[in-house]
Amino acid sequence: MMKTFASLALLAVGATSQIIESSSFGTGKTVAQSEWTAEFQFRASGPERAGGILQLWYTKDGQARIGTSSIYTAGPFDGFALVVDTHGGRGGSVRGFLNDGTTDYKSHNSPDALAFGHCDYSYRNLGRPSVFKIKHTNSILEVTIDGQPCFSTNKVALPAGNTFGITAATPENPDSFEVFKFVVESATSQGSPQGVPPVVNQQQNQAPPQPQLHDPPMAPTSDVSMAGLAAQIVDLGGRLQLSNKASSTIIQEMKNQAAKGDSRHAELLKTLITKDQFNALDNRLAHIEQLMTTIVRDLGDRDYSSRFNQLHDTLRSSHVSLSENLQGHLLNVITASSPRMGFFLFLVIAFQVLLVITYVIYKRRRASMPKKFL
Repeated sequence: MMKTFASLALLAVGATSQIIESSSFGTGKTVAQSEWTAEFQFRASGPERAGGILQLWYTKDGQARIGTSSIYTAGPFDGFALVVDTHGGRGGSVRGFLNDGTTDYKSHNSPDALAFGHCDYSYRNLGRPSVFKIKHTNSILEVTIDGQPCFSTNKVALPAGNTFGITAATPENPDSFEVFKFVVESATSQGSPQGVPPVVNQQQNQAPPQPQLHDPPMAPTSDVSMAGLAAQIVDLGGRLQLSNKASSTIIQEMKNQAAKGDSRHAELLKTLITKDQFNALDNRLAHIEQLMTTIVRDLGDRDYSSRFNQLHDTLRSSHVSLSENLQGHLLNVITASSPRMGFFLFLVIAFQVLLVITYVIYKRRRASMPKKFL
């Protein structure tokens, strides 16, 4: 039989979330082998705009250092974290994070930039469990989802002696995370995995408790089962309440649409013409049709060719007379408006004579003026 090292389940009862080690499957608190394979099955469901984040941890002293923290609120942990959320707005994302205990994710400016591997995976409202498998050997760290590879690397070596844990966090509009199975198997053993933890729901995120240095108490199987059943009942009640609220909203919207439809129908009836108006319009159209028929009949029975010939002759004679009269009138206007040449020559000669007389008078006056000698 294949040996199971650890089986952990996330338990949510009311408003409290914590990591619990299941004594039904665990044979130790840490993973002693350096080569192992972990299988994790969960299902996430919720309303359209709900959200949440689920983390699978393989860290040293995870209960004391991490507690119920998320990847964004965790301190300087030492180990590996697999994060499932809706980062990037692509419907779902799976990312891997590493830390050697020197990086404080809680105070880091951009924890998302610290991911060393990722892939897109739409995990919400699938109606079936999603199967995650993490394989770690001395040569590779590989993550597969539903049998398809997500990411892998040969540059990561995780030490033995760490512990597994699962935490989740949700906003005000939460997703429900149901964990169906989590087992860790030796990569060199043969056989089938053992142990399936109870179905678990996560409704909302709470502040993590203070880290404890002592080992957590072992929870009995019956307590875990009852707590899981209570969480399922709470989750079912919340879903029924959301369904009732959505149904009420739909009914109210249908009533509003019905009222709008009635008002539009009344307005349409007001804009339609009455029977009397329709009859009057029909009579007018019949009268217009009768007039058009009469005009067509008159045009077809009479011959207007002689009238058109007479009009053509009249236009031609008018054109000839207009051309002759216009030509003579233009000639008379040009002749009457042109200046007379004799008058123009008289003006030129008179101007020349006036200049000569003026020059002679000027010379005589200058000659008669007394001369001054220096």
